[in-house]
Amino acid sequence: MASNFMITEGNPIIRNHYTADPTVLVHNGSIYLYTGHDDPPAGVDDYHMHDWLCFSSTDLVHWNEHPFPLKATDFSWASGDAYASKVIGYRGRFCWFVSVTHAGGPHKAIGVAVSDNPVGPFRDARGAALITHDMLPPTDNEKANLDPTVLVDDDGAAYMFWGNGQCYFARLTGDLTALEGEIAVVDLPGFSEGAHIHKRDGIYYLAYGYGYPEKVAYATSRKIEGPWEFRGILNEIAGNCATNRPAVVDFRGESYFFYHNGALPGGGSHRRSVCVDRLYYEEDGSLRRVVMTTEGVRGSR
Repeated sequence: MASNFMITEGNPIIRNHYTADPTVLVHNGSIYLYTGHDDPPAGVDDYHMHDWLCFSSTDLVHWNEHPFPLKATDFSWASGDAYASKVIGYRGRFCWFVSVTHAGGPHKAIGVAVSDNPVGPFRDARGAALITHDMLPPTDNEKANLDPTVLVDDDGAAYMFWGNGQCYFARLTGDLTALEGEIAVVDLPGFSEGAHIHKRDGIYYLAYGYGYPEKVAYATSRKIEGPWEFRGILNEIAGNCATNRPAVVDFRGESYFFYHNGALPGGGSHRRSVCVDRLYYEEDGSLRRVVMTTEGVRGSR
């Protein structure tokens, strides 16, 4: 059951919560938006993220909020911290890949939850982390396992990209609940975090947070394994928010770029808000730089 109905013409598109790190999918004529949830106590300017939120729309203006789809401690092996995530539909179910803090550590880990319904409830698919810190090439970065993004390719093979300060890549097994093969390092200039992978007309697009404060840059390849060609800046710094995490989706014949800024009252780097603007492809397959607007898309026609 939807617990809240909102009409928002313009950005940010969600205004009853601070939301961040969008991931989106289209299912049965609706678009489903999954976000992180910034929830620091009053007077605290730091990351406090305990759960993820879910919203759906048929026109990008009228939004339903769906309650309690997933929280970090739904993973028994996690101590908390609901970082950026990725949701995909796959073989009749929905898989939610998340980054959390592993219990007993400061190290981050990646898990996967599943549901038969895009609005949940979701349950841990493994009962253990999918990727832990000790599986990576040697690194002292305790946040290395951040921000998973997943692509199921045309032949059914599935791949994950993720990372903080360094981008990693691995193939997933057929049920998406384990790795198939070794973890590889992807060399991308200025890679910070917040990777997003998608494919269009035979071209793979890997967008990511670039530098700090983060712009969004992207690279392209004709093969999922690379090599990757750096293509430049896709989205500028939001201004009052030091991070960004892109999500790209096609919906009703148009392409859209989801991101976050700090535009709501009281907002900033630790009280972020999800926005959406149009995305355009050039004839050579490159991406036109996204223009962030307060007007937003005003509904998908």
